[in-house]
Amino acid sequence: MAISSNSIASLPHAGTAQKPTSSSPQWAGWTVLMLMASATLLAFYGLLSFSGDSFQWDVLKDPYLLSILRFTLLQSCLSALLSVLLAWPVALALLHLPDSRQKLWFLSLCVLCFVLPTLVLITGIVALLGQSGVLTPLMGEQWNIYGLSGILLAHVYLNMPFAARSIYLRLAAIPAGNWRLLQQLKLSRWQQFRYLEWPAARSATWITLGFVMVLCFNSFAVVLALGGGPKSTTFEVAIYQALKYDFNIPEALVLSWIQLIVAGGLYLVVSACGQVSWLGQEIKSRLYLPKPDRKNSIFYRATYGLAWLFLLAPLLALIPKTQGVWSNGAYWLKLIPPLATSLLLALMSTLLSVTMAYAVLQPYRRALRTRSNAAIWLDGLASHTLVVPAMVLSVGLFVFCLPRIDIDYWGFTLVFLVNALVSVPYALTQLKPALASYDQQYWPIIQTLKLGFRQRAYAEWKFIRPVLLTAASFVSVLVMGDVAIYSIFGNQDFVTLPWLIYGYASTYRIAEAAVASLLLLGISIILVLTLERQRARYA
Repeated sequence: MAISSNSIASLPHAGTAQKPTSSSPQWAGWTVLMLMASATLLAFYGLLSFSGDSFQWDVLKDPYLLSILRFTLLQSCLSALLSVLLAWPVALALLHLPDSRQKLWFLSLCVLCFVLPTLVLITGIVALLGQSGVLTPLMGEQWNIYGLSGILLAHVYLNMPFAARSIYLRLAAIPAGNWRLLQQLKLSRWQQFRYLEWPAARSATWITLGFVMVLCFNSFAVVLALGGGPKSTTFEVAIYQALKYDFNIPEALVLSWIQLIVAGGLYLVVSACGQVSWLGQEIKSRLYLPKPDRKNSIFYRATYGLAWLFLLAPLLALIPKTQGVWSNGAYWLKLIPPLATSLLLALMSTLLSVTMAYAVLQPYRRALRTRSNAAIWLDGLASHTLVVPAMVLSVGLFVFCLPRIDIDYWGFTLVFLVNALVSVPYALTQLKPALASYDQQYWPIIQTLKLGFRQRAYAEWKFIRPVLLTAASFVSVLVMGDVAIYSIFGNQDFVTLPWLIYGYASTYRIAEAAVASLLLLGISIILVLTLERQRARYA
């Protein structure tokens, strides 16, 4: 996105030189960074001790803990492998099929599936393959959605589209000259994959595999709803049960430390290998792709069609389950408060998260402009909440706040603040490249013109407005679907829409859960469409 000369000329008092006032944004950024670091340190302080209780080393020898560790690693590894293996055929189909509006819709659907509120998916899977599901009679008598099978199915649904889009964008970026050379050499389909497609997307594949494994290791809502018992428990669910059901704080702290060490270590390893790019624009080098033969063309079209069916089936399965609820006035009256609570939480958390992200980028931008090494650790400090799982951060803050404040009274505020805190890195991923591009293109001009703070802010707003809306849409849909943070700080005084859906689904009131899920799905679709439209404007 560029700022025209007319835009520069229309700056407020553009001809009047003003003294730059960059100190205020810098201090605001440093203040936000200190507040973020302080919140994390308080969470760690809460994890270290509670009322003098010592670390329970005996818990590490508990067979139940070892079983949790084994199952958490098993389901995360299997989920990641299945997601990436299934993503490759879908990515190849997207690459080799002709461009169409339907392909753009599919790529948007991939974004929706990845950020989809988990309880919407779970309700759709139960409606499709649960005890009275649409497809359950076809699955055989031994089929059971609860347990490892249901967890893997939900994780593949959530992460396979993300992996497919990541791999596809790498494949679509292959230079046109490589495709021309491929046509000249007349390589076979296997040679094309081996010498061109796999090398182009190999790094993205491994990074995506590791990233999906971290996501599945930290999975909460999927395992809570579809685990089906103690044999299918992950660390996040075990932490929640120890804290909320048994109020065994020492055990919750031990589990939180293990969760932090393993999940945080995995994330650091994955981050050291590179970043996953999945929201980028498609690169138009496709005019030179060799036309697939009949056999491969049939395979690509079948894969593409099955991918559509797989992604839409759980969402469409919600519709038949809603009969008899739409006209129930009492149900809708009960639905309004959770909906209003979720919308208010999303609005407040999004505004705070995007504001914090923009603020912390100010010292980072200055470090980039001055070529300072501080940019590296500023970036790490701003994104450090990615290393600390949301459940671990929530438990630490819960334990810290428990003897100091009335958590029931301050529950809404804590849910709002922690959601904003953990969402900052996601807003940063959208804002950071845009602001870096703006500084590279326009900072020398702004310095030459000696524009004041108001004029610089106006020019910057014109440039990054679409990106701000993209970041806000992305954060909003994530906060709208939050379950983990609410499960720690929430109470009956305020119930969010995802938690209401969980309550309905866990008591087999699928019709009520389906209607609420469709409502949350509709809001998520609007936010994702806003995200995609603004991202396209910026590109």
